[in-house]
Amino acid sequence: MLKELILDYLRQQPDVPVDKLADPAAKMGELGLDSLGLVEMLFEIEDKYGFQIEEPMRYGTMTLDEVVADLEQAIRARNNGEMPDLAAQAASSGHA
Repeated sequence: MLKELILDYLRQQPDVPVDKLADPAAKMGELGLDSLGLVEMLFEIEDKYGFQIEEPMRYGTMTLDEVVADLEQAIRARNNGEMPDLAAQAASSGHA
């Protein structure tokens, strides 16, 4: 879910070539996403998962999989080792 959320955001960005998203070695900063775009993407994640990301600019030097792994670790640390089920949360709050 987290990786799909990030991929969905990146696919909507006009300067991010979709074919680059398949390259596991591509760093976030090499995808054509500027620093504002990176911060906006992270704000979206913060909003959905309910926490603040420390040092957001460090993600520019990470690959997509590294970003997902790091964010997942941070989310789990704040949720007793669990990843929240966003689809269930949205359905229960009436925002499907």
